[in-house]
Amino acid sequence: MLATIVPHATGPGFAEGLCVLGSSMNQPQTVSRRPSQITFSGRILFLTDDADLIRRQLDGEDLSETPALADLVDNISTDEITPGWVCFYYDETLGHYSLVGLRGDTIKPGDLRNGGFDVIVSGLSKGCGSSRETAPYSELWAGVKLVIARSIEKIYGQNSQNIGLLTSTDFGLIDRIRAGESIQLSEFTRGFDPIATEIVQFGGLFNYNKARLGGSVTPPVIATPARPMTITEKILAGRAVADAATGRLGIDGVKPGDALFVRTDIRFSHDYTTAMSEALLVQALGPDARVTDPESVFAFRDHLTFLGDVMPESRKKLGLLDKADNLATVQKAFALKQGVRLYDEVQNPDGTKGSEAICHNAVLEDLALPGQVVVGTDSHTCTAGALGCFAFGVGSTDMANSWYTKDVRVRVPESVRFELVGEPSGDITAKDVMLYILATPYIRESKAIGQVLEFGGPGMAHLNFDERATLTNMAVEAGAFTGIVEPDGTVTEYLLANRAHLTVEEIEAGFLRSDEGATYAASFTIDLADIAPMVATPGDPRNGVQITDLDSRVSIDIAYGGSCTGGKKTDMDLYAQVLSKAVAAGKRVAPGVEAYIQFGSQKIKEYARNKGYIDLFEKAGVQLIDPSCGACINAGPGVSDNSSKVSVSAINRNFPGRSGPGDVYLASPLVVAASAIAGHIVRPAEIES
Repeated sequence: MLATIVPHATGPGFAEGLCVLGSSMNQPQTVSRRPSQITFSGRILFLTDDADLIRRQLDGEDLSETPALADLVDNISTDEITPGWVCFYYDETLGHYSLVGLRGDTIKPGDLRNGGFDVIVSGLSKGCGSSRETAPYSELWAGVKLVIARSIEKIYGQNSQNIGLLTSTDFGLIDRIRAGESIQLSEFTRGFDPIATEIVQFGGLFNYNKARLGGSVTPPVIATPARPMTITEKILAGRAVADAATGRLGIDGVKPGDALFVRTDIRFSHDYTTAMSEALLVQALGPDARVTDPESVFAFRDHLTFLGDVMPESRKKLGLLDKADNLATVQKAFALKQGVRLYDEVQNPDGTKGSEAICHNAVLEDLALPGQVVVGTDSHTCTAGALGCFAFGVGSTDMANSWYTKDVRVRVPESVRFELVGEPSGDITAKDVMLYILATPYIRESKAIGQVLEFGGPGMAHLNFDERATLTNMAVEAGAFTGIVEPDGTVTEYLLANRAHLTVEEIEAGFLRSDEGATYAASFTIDLADIAPMVATPGDPRNGVQITDLDSRVSIDIAYGGSCTGGKKTDMDLYAQVLSKAVAAGKRVAPGVEAYIQFGSQKIKEYARNKGYIDLFEKAGVQLIDPSCGACINAGPGVSDNSSKVSVSAINRNFPGRSGPGDVYLASPLVVAASAIAGHIVRPAEIES
């Protein structure tokens, strides 16, 4: 059965932020707005680097002064707000577990909800990482009304707007709240576009859409004239909903800051998120709610396929594995009822199982085309930008709304241009390029939040399609809206090889390029010849350093190659490049190291088989895993089981707890394979000597 989401009367206006069960969004209704002033009567929780200070607040102490900004915790990821196992819930139970993954295990189940906190305060990049809407929902259901941080990540911020959780970067509000002052609602919409402002005023996206589809609210008319535009702006202008009544699409031009609804071409969800999205859809439209145009909607059993192999027995005894398995059961029933294509589990002849494909790999291989708009309930939806798509992650509320309307709201983002020049050395991959870019001051200082990373330049000729997909996949680690590559013959060749039914004309009909004279928030030239093999040290993908700059030799316990980032065909080539030389020299995976390679899809697995890689990998002592997100989300072989273990991994993020309790260093497939042989993190050339 579906869990019914019944909110507490927490969060200002939240009860109005979800639709009444059985109501119809396409019939005129009177929808009330929130009060124009908000009063916060509860406590303020400051999340600081001092775990003892957090504990004292949880135990009842109120701080009379705001801690220094430098003392507040930065980069609190959604993985820390709601760790993977918490996401098996999608009802008010989430409030009991909010923030239990915060570094140091300082916050215990029930602490936030029992503490009477109205406000949470933290540092830079609150809500980075996964698009999981369970994170802000957990805070809301714990009684929190307002999140204040030095910067708010794009997806987390939009999810908060959608569910009625207020956010702000104005630390001047803290003393006013302490003084008991009522705060104008407009204080929490400063700098927002008109659509986001009205969503906040209505208490959430569902109520706003009820009013919009009922005719009582009209999105602003975009009056931007034709102008030199980036590739992203061209896609948005072409897919803009110009007339909701007739479905007419396309306007002359858009510019950064314009707020509009755009028509999607591909919408997808996965086993972590489909159940919650469906519960919200049913809550809004009733039990007979139907998905519009189900042929363009897809569901994936790809995140939790191997969870049972690594879940601790203590959690299984709590029934958490049953809850996780139920998410897949609910998703399958949803797909069957709605006529949605489900990429499900597959059974191998030897009795083992795996996913048909990780969602992002399948979108590239099977689904999206250049020039399209792709949305998915996963932050790495941006991977499809390698095709020249505008592709981005959304939360469950956005997905539930798009299932019904086919539209999604967008504030036209600024773009940042990365012009790649020069030729990389033989041991440099796209992963090294991205770790280098993520470590630049522009990214580390949160300047790219909500922007598009656009990749181009003559250096792109040295990156094949799979490598370009690594660039776009990791754009979200910069806090970016998405990443995008100007499509060219490399895209055409990739699509012709993977989809024999397509013609060159069909593929290239969606090719767009940025205009000469298009405006960028910033532009950077990256000389590929200057980049050395990189790693990101534990805690954040933005902690990039050259391997030669590591303070000391880093011994490893686990080497993991896989995920949507590191499980593509080219990644298999890279693992094989290192391991073939090792095997020829009589070397194997170092004693005491567990090495894994996991395929991104069944097609990639078959590619590896045909190339002879499976036999090679096994000879090298590597354990092979069928497709799934797996260790990347702490849900499969390759995760650490205690905090003393160290991993080197080809995944895309290494936030605390992301792949188990141990430390994770991010690196390229070449470095992962070489380090598996050496037993410590090394440049590939070091094991050849």
